Amino acid sequence: MKRIITLSVRNRPGVLNRITNLFSKRNYNIESISVGPTELEGVSRITCVVLVDNDRIIEQITKQLNKQIDVLKVADISEQSVVARELALIKVMAPPQARNEINSLIEPFRASVIDIGKDSMIIQITGETEKVEAFIELVKPYGIKELARTGTTAFPRGTQRTNSSKTYSIV
Repeated sequence: MKRIITLSVRNRPGVLNRITNLFSKRNYNIESISVGPTELEGVSRITCVVLVDNDRIIEQITKQLNKQIDVLKVADISEQSVVARELALIKVMAPPQARNEINSLIEPFRASVIDIGKDSMIIQITGETEKVEAFIELVKPYGIKELARTGTTAFPRGTQRTNSSKTYSIV
């Protein structure tokens, strides 16, 4: 099952490497990972999407993450109502005669064209992973020249029951 783990970490060299090594040493694959600075200076937020077989494994992962010296907080937000988004940039083959047809696909997905070349266009789309994947499938027949995706980033929604969250923190 797909699980979303968020971490608050000190923004120091090697932290991301140590965290990803923890996953690889235990043979857990990270489906997506996104990292960026937070509102707190010197603190970054990491969002990992992992596929695991059972809750015991996710509990083991969170315990191991908490042992890492630069990890400040670990939360498994999989069971919560979350706001999750991903960004994708897609360079599609787009000769002039196909552009109207491609544009008709872009509009319903609230995507946008951010660059047009002689025979291609770059499309930006944001949304839940399923939306991004559905759009990619629709434009595949035109020919995808390049594709870059950020991976999922997520927050629990503002109104959550306090007992539904599994949060682990180190002070």
